Amino acid sequence: MPLCELCGQALRTEPEMRRHLQRAHLEREPRCPLCPFAAPGYEELRDHVDSAHPEPGPAVPSHCSSGASGPQLEARVRAPRGPLLGAGPGSGRQLYECPMCDLVCANCQILQEHVDLHLKEQSFSEVDINVGELSDLELARQLQKEEDKQQGLEEARREREEFQKLQKQYGVDSSGGYKQQSLKRMEREVARGRMQPSEYHKRKADLMESLAFGVDDGKTKTSGIIEALCRYYHNEIKDVRRVWLSTGVDHFHSSLGDRGWGCGYRNFQMLLSSLLRNDLYNDCLKDITVIPCIPKIQSMIEDAWKEGFDPQGASHFSNRLHGTKAWIGACEIHCLLTSLRLKCQIIDFHKPTGPLGTHPRLFEWVLTYYSSNKEGGTKVVCTPKPPIYMQHQGHSRTIVGIEERKNRTLCLLVFDPGCPSQEMQKLLKQSSDTSLKLFRKFVSSLKDKQYQIVAVEGVLSSEEKVARCHASQIFTAERIP
Repeated sequence: MPLCELCGQALRTEPEMRRHLQRAHLEREPRCPLCPFAAPGYEELRDHVDSAHPEPGPAVPSHCSSGASGPQLEARVRAPRGPLLGAGPGSGRQLYECPMCDLVCANCQILQEHVDLHLKEQSFSEVDINVGELSDLELARQLQKEEDKQQGLEEARREREEFQKLQKQYGVDSSGGYKQQSLKRMEREVARGRMQPSEYHKRKADLMESLAFGVDDGKTKTSGIIEALCRYYHNEIKDVRRVWLSTGVDHFHSSLGDRGWGCGYRNFQMLLSSLLRNDLYNDCLKDITVIPCIPKIQSMIEDAWKEGFDPQGASHFSNRLHGTKAWIGACEIHCLLTSLRLKCQIIDFHKPTGPLGTHPRLFEWVLTYYSSNKEGGTKVVCTPKPPIYMQHQGHSRTIVGIEERKNRTLCLLVFDPGCPSQEMQKLLKQSSDTSLKLFRKFVSSLKDKQYQIVAVEGVLSSEEKVARCHASQIFTAERIP
């Protein structure tokens, strides 16, 4: 640890020592040797001596004539504070005190050389301090630059990890798709003793056959629920003023192969099961006679992209769905339906329209979709309308009808692909109000920030399909409100 040789103070570093010298010892105000005047600097001190103490004459005392060489200005600046008389008998010798320290000199020449050393040291100290401060500044900048670089690398690492998590979450990584997940989960069931090896081989063979033909195996399907609902409302109307139901819809729930990511595909299967029952759509769906499996639906969406539909959506998925566990939403459903020449619209309820984050405008839109002026006094209205695809953050469901309660409130009837067949089949076995809790969604039940729905409204001509394909270059939806 360096010590100041002038005052003995201990400093931690050399730069601190330089700053200490500058502030404690070198920044002392120089004083005039001829009067009490204190100057802020040595240049000012010289100006003061020139103006306040002009040269009295050409002569100089004999005892300091040897020190009178050089410019008169330098001699005056370096003049002592005043004569000091030496002590002792017979002593009358004059002494000279340094104006910058406590040294006393015997003659002017020695004093002048001594003061010259002070001025040189002052100049060198100022240069050293400036260089030291510059070095500290450069070091600080370099350290900041290195810290910024490390922060940038850390942020890039976090962004990469988050992107990989999102890829995994939304199924667009390289971990495989429906087939791989089905096989892995069946193997896990065998390892845990929940599935016999013989059952595993049978289900594996069925899976391979289903994928080879692109057809859903039907093992997660429940049929006849709309008909059961119609019977229930005729018999157990209770507090319902009127109910509107879509045409027949089969319920499909997630399987081992798509659990956690397949809700969009399962809802498309529900919608398609209803469209296949309606003769209006026979021409559009003439190439689809059975419900396709999830990998087949993925290929159908890819085919729509190849036709030119929704290029932005295609780019988002890198033009690839087949073989992945990628989530799809309302835009992909709309794109697929339009490519099949089905006239549909997508409605975006982009913000709540009621208190406490609710969406009453969504319920009103669904009521308008299902209802008409030709219903008379019928309490149970079985409409020819297909169900509605409904999307919100992280999940999608299918709206199959709507209730108008006696207190004029509205209640949606919803099929959820997350609900297993065992629960859905309860309505087929008994008429119980408890079983309807699976389907009913009141206004207070839907509080997500945003909802999107896709509704089929008819058939497109070939020309209209081409026009909508061009329009999908910039995808737009009707926004409510």
